[in-house]
Amino acid sequence: MILTVTLNAALDVTYTVDALVPHSSHRVGEVTERPGGKGLNVARVLGALGHDSVVTGFVGGATGDVLRGLLSPLPPRDALVPVAGNTRRTLAVIDRSTGDTTQLNEPGPQVGPAEWAAFLRTYGELVADADAVALCGSLPPGIHVGAYAELIRTARAASVPVLLDTSGEPLRRGVAARPDLVKPNAEELARLTGFREPLRAAGDARRRGAHAVVASLGPEGVLAVTPQGTWRAAPPTAVRGNPTGAGDSAVAGLLSALAEGLNWPERLARAVALSTATVLAPAAGEYDAAAYAELLPRVRVEPHVPAP
Repeated sequence: MILTVTLNAALDVTYTVDALVPHSSHRVGEVTERPGGKGLNVARVLGALGHDSVVTGFVGGATGDVLRGLLSPLPPRDALVPVAGNTRRTLAVIDRSTGDTTQLNEPGPQVGPAEWAAFLRTYGELVADADAVALCGSLPPGIHVGAYAELIRTARAASVPVLLDTSGEPLRRGVAARPDLVKPNAEELARLTGFREPLRAAGDARRRGAHAVVASLGPEGVLAVTPQGTWRAAPPTAVRGNPTGAGDSAVAGLLSALAEGLNWPERLARAVALSTATVLAPAAGEYDAAAYAELLPRVRVEPHVPAP
């Protein structure tokens, strides 16, 4: 079982319009709703890949009820912890004329000390049965910035591999707790280390405590710096579409390949193919299965040799 943690879950709403024009009204052509937040996106893709996954984190209010209703009865399994506040929504507006997406994210609910304590009890029970853990996304109000570091230490104490995908101070604190893998994008990695060059930044993140680093480079794919070597992986062609959840699909690719015992180049190829196929999907946090199958053998994975 792979456990994904989404402390700031969301209901992802996607609107499609013919053309997005500022300061004007729009007729929405299509509306979709999906359980969202990074870890829930990861778990959904894991399920589509045939892996048993469980989601935990916080959920509450009327929006939380809608989210849980959309989760059931399909995988992943729901181990979300209730809170008094209302789960947030995210709104993605897709402009058909350009293929671009505009994203609006609400803040999460306030989480109190008793709710955090209840979550820690649930998390500890779930980690004991997990093969791997993914800690994903932002922290809701009320949760201390060292929360992910605390959860990493719990997973490491149980000898369970843990992946961290967050940003800012929670990432900085989390890296110091020595996760097995971190997956920042280039900007998050630069903020963490102070270095704009991805290879130098990834090396610095490893020195700070991360066992391995896979940095998302947007349309250029990913850079992986690991104890086994350094690689660049890139899609065969640039694509346009809705990028919401693309990084989460990459996390699912990395975790599923880890669970299957694949080597790093195979993990990276799966991550990039899934990420690209997610950009091509019409709804946030899903991937185009046909595009994934077509892309996977065409992803370029090469050992990275720094320029002299």
